[in-house]
Amino acid sequence: MLTVVPLDLLGDLFGNVGNISQIAFTLLFILLFFGFGQKLQMRQYMWDIDRGLRRLDVIRGQAKDLTLKTVKEIGKPTSDPMPQLNVLMEQFLITPVDMDPSGIVSKFDHLLDVHEMKFKEDVHRIAPSADPAQLNNLSNLVEASWALNTIYRIIRHFYLLGKKTNSIFIIIQLQALLPLIMQEAEAYLGAARAFAEGQPIGDGIGPLVASRLMKDKSQRKVEKDVIVAETTLEDRRIIALKAEGPGGNVGKPGDAIRSLIEENGGKVSMVVMIDAALKFEGENSGEVSEGIGAAIGGIGTERFKIEEEATKNKIPVYAVIVKESILEAITPMRKEILEAGEKVLERIKSLIVERSKPGDTIIVAGIGNTIGIGQ
Repeated sequence: MLTVVPLDLLGDLFGNVGNISQIAFTLLFILLFFGFGQKLQMRQYMWDIDRGLRRLDVIRGQAKDLTLKTVKEIGKPTSDPMPQLNVLMEQFLITPVDMDPSGIVSKFDHLLDVHEMKFKEDVHRIAPSADPAQLNNLSNLVEASWALNTIYRIIRHFYLLGKKTNSIFIIIQLQALLPLIMQEAEAYLGAARAFAEGQPIGDGIGPLVASRLMKDKSQRKVEKDVIVAETTLEDRRIIALKAEGPGGNVGKPGDAIRSLIEENGGKVSMVVMIDAALKFEGENSGEVSEGIGAAIGGIGTERFKIEEEATKNKIPVYAVIVKESILEAITPMRKEILEAGEKVLERIKSLIVERSKPGDTIIVAGIGNTIGIGQ
């Protein structure tokens, strides 16, 4: 016997089934998104970090092997330098107490001097046959290896901490920063190769320009590892300075500039500083820009000395910078950076002529690492 079901009843039945299915699907989607979806996403992030960490381990291993090879070739140690090199890889610097900021700069300066002296002595101990220029290059090479080792240890720490605590916030931040970290690590590996071979790096553009002003002029040493020479330009007296080369060295230009200002009784018309500067993405490498202020990197102690002396004597400080990426700054100098040197010289000449008068004394400071750049 055939039972006839009214059409409106069938419509209600299918409509209810459709609503139930939609609700079930929505609940399932929410469960997947906030449950399994988050876990899957975190797993993907951890895979990315793990892959980057393994690459970092390879990079630091390559830098360490290169350092050991160079130390053996140049330093000719009488015993295996690896144990002492491992000690150098773990060195650290404890910053001074800054609750009372008075005198903090002199404390930092003292600590940096002690650290540099001890570091070079330790490097000399594992490379006794290295001459002063080679010792500076080896010190830079060991510092590059130390930086890579430190980066690896920090990334490994946060990766294992995030994995241990199952914290998605640590993992997400680490994964987001990983591309920048890897870029910096690759740059340090390139720097290690440059230091091992004694090649000029992008950061040396300041000393390179200063050396052109000092060419064929009588030179003398002032303060720590800084040399100066005098020349003339449009009836102006130019005092050019740079760190002593050709070993990898940055010297203490802050002390040198302060000493030169005091030598001249504060009668210096202007200070012009030349340095490499990090470019923004989209800018061309080798572009030259002018600005005001002390163009010098580092922790800030040298810049403080320059600013303090210039302020005390009312001396304007001008900056001419060459734009580079972090990779270009610490790897062998590229053609566009080298060619920017002529543009910098032209800018300096224009600046001096426009902002000073005949008979004035002007200090031109080439800031940067002098590796591969002679006197």
